[in-house]
Amino acid sequence: MSIPLDLARTLAAVVDEGTLDAAARRLHVTPSAVSQRLRALEEQLGRVVLVRSKPVRTTPAGDAVVRLARQLALLEHDALAAIGADGGTVASVPLAVNADSLATWFLPPLHRVAERRRVVFDLHRDDQDFTAGLLESGVVMAAVTSREAPVAGCRVRSLGVLRYEAVASAGFVARWFAAGVDNASLASAPVVDFDRRDDLQTRWLAQRGVPVGEPPRHRVPASQDFASAVSLGLGWGLLPGFQSADGLAAGTLVRLGGEPVDVPLFWQQWNLTSALLDEVADEIVGEGRRVLSPGALSRR
Repeated sequence: MSIPLDLARTLAAVVDEGTLDAAARRLHVTPSAVSQRLRALEEQLGRVVLVRSKPVRTTPAGDAVVRLARQLALLEHDALAAIGADGGTVASVPLAVNADSLATWFLPPLHRVAERRRVVFDLHRDDQDFTAGLLESGVVMAAVTSREAPVAGCRVRSLGVLRYEAVASAGFVARWFAAGVDNASLASAPVVDFDRRDDLQTRWLAQRGVPVGEPPRHRVPASQDFASAVSLGLGWGLLPGFQSADGLAAGTLVRLGGEPVDVPLFWQQWNLTSALLDEVADEIVGEGRRVLSPGALSRR
């Protein structure tokens, strides 16, 4: 059995675009031709590779085929560049990253690579506890993740730790914690969560013995806006030093005490020889180790 590479590329295009019609426009063919290619691929493999939902979803067999297509495209780009025959083509590198890293330290190393290389980055933002799943499915080539155990077919490098501290605006503290930060006041003071999967504030409350279901919760699903919500006094929350240092120095933010929450971050990437992917990794790992605490970094 073999996997026809043109059909694998078609599947990857469908996954990228989300629908057969959009993939057809990208590939400059008809939607019927895309459907026929997918059907031929499934017949060749004897397995379903795609669930025709909106957006489409790959099956485990489809994930493996998409990984192959992306790896082939990366290796082909490296080979053409090595012999000077790339014709000025632009490589696309899909990466997964958590929101706090994206908002603070992640973009400068990508900028440095883009100054040297003809490359564009397709960034997928997700909680660092879930970015490894995008590697497993073949959606991305590398990811910032909290997972230390390597994803199958990947290698891992430590980035550092993002330390989060519970903080609130000075006005919020005066209103809700005038008598001190105790379990009774924490049970009633509004909390800011990133989204329903953000458990940092819940973990901090649990360390203090506060019933986690009691405080009212805002949800602000963007890193900078989350920090702004805390700074404005919408609620208290855990912020990394990147986002809290200025406010703490100016006195507009106040530490609530308690143990900080440390989130170790790791860089996982496909375990294949690629000059471009290794160059991206070296920049990102170097930046992480410069700006993050030794042994740990981020959350969202």
